[in-house]
Amino acid sequence: MQAVSYSSTGDSDVLVLGEREEPHAGPGQVRVRIHVSGVNPTDWKSRRGGGGDPAPLPRPQVPNQDGAGVVDEVGDGVTGLRPGDRVWVWDAAYQRPDGAAQQLVVLPVRHVVALPDEVGFDVGASLGIPALTAHRALTAYEHAPGELAPGSLAGRTVLVAGGAGAVGHAAIQLAVWAGATVISTVSSHEKAELARAAGAHHIVDYRDSDTAQAIGALAPRGVDIVVEVNPTANVALDVRVAATGGTIAIYADSPGETEVSIPVRPSMAKNLRWQFVLTYTTATEVKDAAVRAVAAAVADGALPVGAEHGLPLTRFPLAGTAAAHDAVEGGIVGKVLIDLD
Repeated sequence: MQAVSYSSTGDSDVLVLGEREEPHAGPGQVRVRIHVSGVNPTDWKSRRGGGGDPAPLPRPQVPNQDGAGVVDEVGDGVTGLRPGDRVWVWDAAYQRPDGAAQQLVVLPVRHVVALPDEVGFDVGASLGIPALTAHRALTAYEHAPGELAPGSLAGRTVLVAGGAGAVGHAAIQLAVWAGATVISTVSSHEKAELARAAGAHHIVDYRDSDTAQAIGALAPRGVDIVVEVNPTANVALDVRVAATGGTIAIYADSPGETEVSIPVRPSMAKNLRWQFVLTYTTATEVKDAAVRAVAAAVADGALPVGAEHGLPLTRFPLAGTAAAHDAVEGGIVGKVLIDLD
C-alpha cells in the first residue's frame, strides 16, 4: 500500500511517499481504507518538531490525525462496525506512528466512528481535531452540558473569533445546532461571507469598527462563551465583552507568541473563567461525549463543508502531502484535504 511518512522532523520535504506492508486489525481494532485525509495545523507542527534543528525519529511517522473511508477489516471483539461501513477517524497519529496519510490504517475501535450514508467523506475528514476542539470550547463554561445536543445552548451567546478557520467554522455550526446565538469576528468581507454561510447570526469585521462596541450592541448583557484563536491580540476585548460568569476558551496561540497577560482585576470582577483547550489531553469521558455529540450533529446534517457552507476545500493527491502541509502552514483559508482514491 502507499503511505506518506517522515523519519526526521523538519520542513515538509521530509515527507516521503512510499510503499508499506499492509497492516491487519488485531483484537479490538479496525482497519480503515482511507478515502480522504484532512490536514490540520497540528499535523505540520508535529512534523516540524520543536522548532530547532531536524531530529531523527525512532521509527517512521505517518502524519495526519483525521480521515474518512470504509472499514476494511475488523479484529476480534469488535462489535458495531463491519467491513463496508463508512466511517470517520480521529487522533489517528496521536502517540501512534500510523496517521491517516496512507491507504490503510489500523486503529482502536474507539477512534472509528460511523458516517451516515448520505454524508460525504469530505465532511468525515474535516471533523476530528476541529469539531472535537470546538465541542470542548463550547462545553467548558460553568454548569455547561457535558454533551451538546439541540437546545443545550439555548439562551447562550457565543463569540467565535476567526469564524473562517476550521475550528471556528465547526464552533459556529455546533453552537447554532445547540441553539446558541452566535457572533463571529472576521478580518475581511470574504471571511464574513464564510462565517455567515456557516450559520453565524451576527458578523463583526474588527478592521472596520469599534469591535467591543459592536459586540456590546449585539449582546448587551455580554457574551457567555468566547471561542478564542488569538488570545494575545484579543485578551482585552474578550474581557470587555464577556458576561459576568463567562468563559474564554483558548485553543490556539498567536503566531510567534507563547505567553498571554491576563488582566486580573477585570477578570475577577466578572468571575471569568479562562479555559485552555487541547483536545488530545481531555479526559476520556469528555472526549467520548464530544465524539458522540459530533456524530449526532453530523447525522442531523449540521456540519456540512464546502465554500457554500463556509469552509472552502482545497485538494491534493497523496503525492502532494508536502504541498498540503505547506498550504495549511501558510494560512490558507478553509480546509485542506488529501485524496487517496
